[in-house]
Amino acid sequence: MTHLLQRRLLAELFFNFLLSAGVLCALILVGRMVQLRELLITLELTPWQLARLFGYLLPFFLLLILPIACMVSVFLTFLRLSTDRELLALKACGLSLYQLLPAPIIFSVLIMCVNFYVSFEGLAWGMNHFRTEVMERIREKTRLVLQPGVFNKDFPNLTIYSKRVDPNSGDLTGVFVRDRTRKNIDVTIVAGNGRLKTRPDKWEFYLILGDGRIYQREAEKLSVLKFKEYRIRLPLQFLVQGSQIDDVKPKEMSYADLLAVQADPNSANKYDETFMSKVRVELQKRVAMPLGCLVLGLFALPLACAFRGLKQHYGLILAITFFFIYYTLLSLSMSLGVGGAMPAWVGLWGANALFFGAAILGVRVTSRERNVRFVLWLKERLKGVGRAEA
Repeated sequence: MTHLLQRRLLAELFFNFLLSAGVLCALILVGRMVQLRELLITLELTPWQLARLFGYLLPFFLLLILPIACMVSVFLTFLRLSTDRELLALKACGLSLYQLLPAPIIFSVLIMCVNFYVSFEGLAWGMNHFRTEVMERIREKTRLVLQPGVFNKDFPNLTIYSKRVDPNSGDLTGVFVRDRTRKNIDVTIVAGNGRLKTRPDKWEFYLILGDGRIYQREAEKLSVLKFKEYRIRLPLQFLVQGSQIDDVKPKEMSYADLLAVQADPNSANKYDETFMSKVRVELQKRVAMPLGCLVLGLFALPLACAFRGLKQHYGLILAITFFFIYYTLLSLSMSLGVGGAMPAWVGLWGANALFFGAAILGVRVTSRERNVRFVLWLKERLKGVGRAEA
């Protein structure tokens, strides 16, 4: 009987988890689409390319979505059992709350393991592919802009002309460039060939010219330089309007890269103190957030039992409210950690310790058929709101 009960509980937990995670993912992705609307319009993406881009962004959101979906699924499952008197019937059969713990614990541990993978590898994989995909679309768009035999002036203070453009590779032949990006300096470049190159990790986009000359005029002075290879950095901000252009941030790195930056003795010379503070905070966050799945899963169980009889939509609001309290503590701790007001690990682990302690206390109190005064007060308030609406 116990094994059958655990399987039924796991099935309901996973159903609620998939439903809540799917809804949360859809809401966040739609919100992100609104933020990136200018970028998406500029790149003129096909539906498949758009789907790929948001697929690459998904791991970045899953780090936050998985803990809240885990908490909501445990809360809704046991709230239903409590409201339908199924918990009462199980207790009448001699089963205690402790005997129901294996299913939510196994479920929370599985979600935690998934979130560890997302935290350590999936997030960096998604962001790297997102950058690469965006840069590839930019390169394709630029190839279309650079038509053979046409003086292109789409880039600010740059005029680009190519005698021939390979339609497949985008390689240029017979290139002329007039560069007025520097004040009081007029640069004219003539090159035998050219090609477009991107660096997604640095959000950099180059026109690389080969076998040519540079004619530079400054006031009455004219200089001529011969080169084998010359790079012109194209203004990416102009090409990807509506998107923040920046180097890879700590929150986009893999866990191994973060460890490497922290262990590198030359990091102090390469990065400023704010960047290193963000690395230290991010290292703690990448472990604390996945463990939050287990902590919040355990916290949701006695919470659901304490609020038996509550309507599910109120229960959902209540669960999300407690998650926002948890996440607010994490966010505040991260801000203080980056600012140097407290060690990075203190606040991030403090939130997990607080909710884990509340979960253990809640399980003990609920197993003894007791309740906390604050819970009773809040439950009466919520029921009063329900009666007023009715």
